[in-house]
Amino acid sequence: MTFICYPKCSTCKKVRESLLAQGVEFTERDIKLDNPTEAELREWHAKSGLPLRRFFNTSGQLYRSLGLAKRLPEMSEDEQYALLASDGMLVKRPILLTDDGRVLVGQTAFGSDCLRPQAAPGGSGLCPA
Repeated sequence: MTFICYPKCSTCKKVRESLLAQGVEFTERDIKLDNPTEAELREWHAKSGLPLRRFFNTSGQLYRSLGLAKRLPEMSEDEQYALLASDGMLVKRPILLTDDGRVLVGQTAFGSDCLRPQAAPGGSGLCPA
């Protein structure tokens, strides 16, 4: 499992602590130091089932300073992927890439029910797809 975060982010810290407390093993990746590539973002987007706009960190300073709330609706998907890949601080976090191929994005993906063990045999212990 890969946990993609910004270590200074309070939400990322909380989710990280919760994963550790539950004994979930993961590799941590700092989104600012190891920015997602366009290919990774395309793959994660496809697997997540979320609209691409949900991958933007809409509360971030960079998002606001670039005026993206007004610009995104006018941009093509290719332009949005390129923009996301240009700076990790534009990407919503945390992101969890599970061993079974799921992609969980943002704080809401890590609600209290999400980390409860699955009843199904072989479950990852994370929220169902």
